[in-house]
Formats: sequence, structure tokens, C-alpha cells
Amino acid sequence: MEQLYEKDFSQWAETMADLLAAGDFTALDIENLVEEVRDLSKRERDRLLSSIRLILHHLLKWDHQPQKRSRSWRNTIDRERSNIELYLEDSPSLRRYLNDEVSLAKMYRLARADAIRETDLDFPKDCPYDIEDVLSRVISLGE
Repeated sequence: MEQLYEKDFSQWAETMADLLAAGDFTALDIENLVEEVRDLSKRERDRLLSSIRLILHHLLKWDHQPQKRSRSWRNTIDRERSNIELYLEDSPSLRRYLNDEVSLAKMYRLARADAIRETDLDFPKDCPYDIEDVLSRVISLGE
């Protein structure tokens, strides 16, 4: 099984699913299976944090480039907020990352770097937003 895992991950995953469905637990590649299940949780967390990062990126541009505000920026913020709602519906335990200031600060640091690369502007080093801004601050083209 170790060789299959290394050579053809897709086939390995299908084989693991078949073995689980058949109840053949002794044939399972437990070590790699445990690692992959743990990675599933990380992927869900990373999707949530990626949405937060993108919202922060667009909030920075929105706040510091009012002359360039666009429906596209607002739509990106709205879309990512909707994605966050879906992620939380599917995995309510992800809510803990919404209350984690370390995660917000890390995503802000990355979003700030993205915005600097895109705009050549400087932005505050410390995150000026809280999670409520990320999740629900009203974004209107008429601001």
C-alpha cells in the first residue's frame, strides 16, 4: 500500500475507500490514512482563512483607494463572505478560527503583502479590522 500511496494517490484513495466499505480494516494503510484525514481538516481551515485573507485584501484596497472602488471588489467581498457561511454550515467547528486573533493577524499580514504588491501603496502594519468588519461591514459603492 505504501508504494501505491507514493505512485498513484488517487488509486490509493479509492482502494482505501473500498477497503473501508468492505470492512477490511486489516488491509488499510493506517499511517497514511490517518495523515490524510488530518489533512482534510487543515484544508477546510485553509479554505476559511483564504476567504478571510481575500476579504482583508479587498477591504484594504477599498479603504485606501476610494477612487478605484468597483463593483468587482464589492462582489469579491460578498462572494467570500458567502463562502465563509457555507464553510461554517458544513464545519461549524471552524468558528474557532473566527475568534482567533492570531489567525486574523496572520491573514492580515498576507493580505497586506498582496495589496502592497498590487497597488504599490503602504498599509497599516497592524490589522485595522476586527472579525466583524471581515464578516459583515457594509460595503457600498456610494461610500
